[in-house]
Amino acid sequence: MKWRVIPLETHDAYKNMSIDEAVLRAIADEKAQSTIRFYRWKPSAVSIGTFQSMRKEVNVDRCRELGVDVIRRITGGGAVYHDFEGEITYSILGPMGMFPRGVRESYRLVCGWIISGLEQLGIKAAFAPINDIIVGGKKISGNAQTRRQGVLLQHGTILYNTDPRTMFNVLNVSSEKISDKMIKSAEERVTSVSSHSDASMQQLYEALLYGFTKDKEFEFGNLSGDEQSSARELEGSVYRTDAWNFSR
Repeated sequence: MKWRVIPLETHDAYKNMSIDEAVLRAIADEKAQSTIRFYRWKPSAVSIGTFQSMRKEVNVDRCRELGVDVIRRITGGGAVYHDFEGEITYSILGPMGMFPRGVRESYRLVCGWIISGLEQLGIKAAFAPINDIIVGGKKISGNAQTRRQGVLLQHGTILYNTDPRTMFNVLNVSSEKISDKMIKSAEERVTSVSSHSDASMQQLYEALLYGFTKDKEFEFGNLSGDEQSSARELEGSVYRTDAWNFSR
């Protein structure tokens, strides 16, 4: 099977999540091929898992002050701060039959592609079940998944650099005042590409592109007209609405 690869692009949170669901629907309707896409978030954003409470997890007022978008994903998992300068996000979508049936095994498969990409930068990473990738015992990638309409969607972030102070500002991670101790604690648990390599963001993308496409038949492509229309409809009717984002 030939994969469609959508090269690295930049959108706001609402369009990014709308595209993911639009592609999922197109694959379910057999109107699109299995897809790998890479993207960044501008402005920076906080996404929460589909079962989370926005106001419980996110300092919404602080996000508004800083110009940070807030959005609910259709995948599970926890709240994530997506820094425009700090990460690359990927999405992988395909019929469930292309992937292992077990959740852990399917995470292991796709996370293996990230690990392969990081190897190109001289970074030795490892899969940490159920859905993380670690380097030297520290998290460098978090991933989330959903299975709908016979399609598996997995997306995740690969940290290029970290900004724990802003992260603590926008997430309700503690009722304490942000302190140097909290920052140090985060730095002890999380790492980034820039801590292990001199690679640029573009070089990280190229390494990930290699890892995701190695041994696959693929072609570069874009969204179809139908997918673009579907994404616009989803953006307006779902992802930009408080009814969706603040539904819990």
